Amino acid sequence: MSETTLPPVYDPAAVEEKLYKFWLDGEYFKADRDTERQHFTIVIPPPNVTGSLHMGHALNNTVQDILIRWRRMQGYDTLWLPGSDHAGIATQNVVEKHLADEGINSREMGRDAFIERVWQWKETYHERITKQLYRLGVSCDWSRERFTMDEGCSKAVRKVFVDLYRRGLIYRGDYMINWCPRCHTALSDIEVEHEDESSTLTHICYPLENGEGSISVATTRPETMLGDTGVAVHSEDVRYKSLVGKKVILPLLDRPIPIVADDYVDPEFGSGAVKVTPGHDPNDFAIGQRHNLELIKIIDEDAKMTDAAGPYAGLDRFACRKKVVADLQKLGAVEKIEDYDHAVGRCQRCSTVVEPLISRQWFVRMKPLAEPALEAVNNDLTRFIPPRFTRIYKNWVENIRDWCISRQIWWGHRIPAWYCECGEVIVDYDEPKKCPSCGGSSIEQDPDVLDTWFSSALWPFSTLGWPDETPDLKHFYPTSVLVTAYDIIYFWVARMIFMGLAFMGEVPFNTVYITGLVRDALGRKMSKSLGNGIDPLEVIDHYGADTLRFTLITGQAPGNDQRFRQESVEAGRNFANKVWNASRFVLMNLYDEGATEPDYPRFNPEDLPSDLNRAERWILHRYNETVQKTTVSLEKYELGEAARLIYEYLWNDFCDWYVEISKYYLYRSDNSAEADKDRHRTRSLLTYLLDGVMKLLHPFMPFISEEIWQQLPYRDGEALVRADWPVVLKSHHFPDEASDMDTFQEVARAIRNLRSQVQIPPGKKAAVVVRASGRAAACLKEESHQMSKLAFAEPLIVDSGADKPEQALTAIIGDDLEVFLPLEGVVDFEAEIKRLQKELVQLQNEIKKTEGKLSSSGFISKAPAEVVEKEKARREEQESKLIKLQERLRELS
Repeated sequence: MSETTLPPVYDPAAVEEKLYKFWLDGEYFKADRDTERQHFTIVIPPPNVTGSLHMGHALNNTVQDILIRWRRMQGYDTLWLPGSDHAGIATQNVVEKHLADEGINSREMGRDAFIERVWQWKETYHERITKQLYRLGVSCDWSRERFTMDEGCSKAVRKVFVDLYRRGLIYRGDYMINWCPRCHTALSDIEVEHEDESSTLTHICYPLENGEGSISVATTRPETMLGDTGVAVHSEDVRYKSLVGKKVILPLLDRPIPIVADDYVDPEFGSGAVKVTPGHDPNDFAIGQRHNLELIKIIDEDAKMTDAAGPYAGLDRFACRKKVVADLQKLGAVEKIEDYDHAVGRCQRCSTVVEPLISRQWFVRMKPLAEPALEAVNNDLTRFIPPRFTRIYKNWVENIRDWCISRQIWWGHRIPAWYCECGEVIVDYDEPKKCPSCGGSSIEQDPDVLDTWFSSALWPFSTLGWPDETPDLKHFYPTSVLVTAYDIIYFWVARMIFMGLAFMGEVPFNTVYITGLVRDALGRKMSKSLGNGIDPLEVIDHYGADTLRFTLITGQAPGNDQRFRQESVEAGRNFANKVWNASRFVLMNLYDEGATEPDYPRFNPEDLPSDLNRAERWILHRYNETVQKTTVSLEKYELGEAARLIYEYLWNDFCDWYVEISKYYLYRSDNSAEADKDRHRTRSLLTYLLDGVMKLLHPFMPFISEEIWQQLPYRDGEALVRADWPVVLKSHHFPDEASDMDTFQEVARAIRNLRSQVQIPPGKKAAVVVRASGRAAACLKEESHQMSKLAFAEPLIVDSGADKPEQALTAIIGDDLEVFLPLEGVVDFEAEIKRLQKELVQLQNEIKKTEGKLSSSGFISKAPAEVVEKEKARREEQESKLIKLQERLRELS
């Protein structure tokens, strides 16, 4: 046995930082831009500069890193391009809050000073999140890192805006938009989150102008009645046909407003009549345009009532709501107020209730961009994994509305539009020196910035150098796969496809891999309010990055949410330790004492030794199967299944069986030539197998696999990250030996189980009789030396006509295969029967307690669902154990 540089215990902290520096220094993540090789490209979903790594980031980046490391090892020219997003509204909000804590009013600072502070903030927090990604082990090409507001991306943004404007696809106008009174900016439709909330529906009587009755209208926003300029009814509603064209008097303000007929109105809802507030509701705005109704703005950008609200001017909108209802009640104009649940729109960033307002904004005309994007997905130029998200994408694209892209904030890409005193609007790539219409120099740039998602939509090609024809753009576009969460299919994925087709003539990526959410152990969404968030860096500190990565990926199925459980983390840690310990054993047994070089030849997988034994042929066959199935799973984006296959092979086949089997050949006590040959062949094969399985493991657990691989002789390269991915070899196909060893393992497990039932201590030899014939019998006889070592079966009697011995335990494996463990001379029958009877009484008492709980209506109704399920599972386990105990007692009697 030789020394190894691997310490007895795996310490991730001692390995990870050292290895990441080794990878960076060696430029192993850097794309070669080799035009002779097929490229595989991923652009990272850029994290916000305000953020820090959360579990969603950890999962998303683990998936990307597995794909990129695997393809790199397959020989693709891989590029994983990193970067970060300026996140306009989110970043401005955070910095404003930070300044407020310092007693600084951002508005009083002025635009330039504020933007300078945001750049400082960006540098600090960009560095923080980059270091967090380092900790996770991501193999990005950091030499190509981008930022959505760097010089190149800004140039791309300006060109796209100007080109779309000149194509007639960007326009400016006064339209109904979503306004956030807190963020003080317009929002696009998908930046508004709608959730059902409990509210009230107030029914108000509007008296007819002629005094001959009234019309009842219902609203969840009574304050908006102050801006009503009409009442609408359905044109076919016979109840109101005679009233169309007449007027009602608006209560509180005594303003006469017309009754109009419009087919938008649902005659089945409420009274069949609706109030029309064109200035504060998108549907009312459309009705107002059709009937030329006056538009009155009664709520301003601060959500305060304007002068047009008369005596309510200056009130907050919600305070006004209460006062309006109270005043209407005094007038006797409230017919009734009822509880009512309805969807309320809130700002995605700050959760403030959004106010519909008429505002002059910039818009993108989306229909012409959406049509080719829909066709591209219909033709499978871009496919979603899993496919069910294709329907979600199509539904949104087919019903798309124009996109409001202007934002009334300072941090972001300034809109490249200038206004001259003469009324001319100039949209150009560069700042104009003078007005092209009047020649004047008194021109001023639009103060607004673009929606953050506008620049993000260009990310797959702007990051590669567009609008310049760069070598990177030519070689790496279109990208191969986008990994993202399902909640930004609308915000980002669809818009990238729109812009990629519009400006590159190709889809930006061939595949969209959708991840689900990482939830807590109870299935709840992680949030600050629940206090159930788990910091991935804390998991890395305690268990290492590989454990976190493996935990996340083994729980991952594309598009599905997953639960993050502590026991799963510990299982990942245990796997890492198992791999470490088995690898350490192998490395310690590759050389003779004191030797530094191998005394055996490199294993040649294409020209196998003629004297390979059954177990060696079996482990090669299983390795070959694992390579094949893992590669297929990765090709199908079934990353969780690929991880499971590697886990099963490493833990069961390699560690639990082959390493144990190899000890017989490594430690043969005789000094014969045959023993030396066995030892050399075993060392050579162990080296080959450990090399191969570390390559399979590397994309999933890069740190531990690289650290182990670096200790191996006969390495093909300087770093595992650049080593070749294993391939399937015909020479490793041994189905008969694989079947034989399956039988061997089943018998060994059966023997171990029978021994444990009567508590025969490990190491104590006990006779075993096996009834078997054919290949099974031949295998068991030839491998009796291994069965003696692995199951302490000595002597092992294999006979096709064997009968069950007196007082023996039995395990039936198949029709022609039974295992008997004779107990005479091994077990004290009297003592064993007493022990089992005592255990039986204890178990029966436990079953009574469990059944008592489950039969209690109080327990079932009050205990949490997971506690009840746990008790039910316990009862099933107890009943199964009871059957086994009773069977054992029968066998001993």
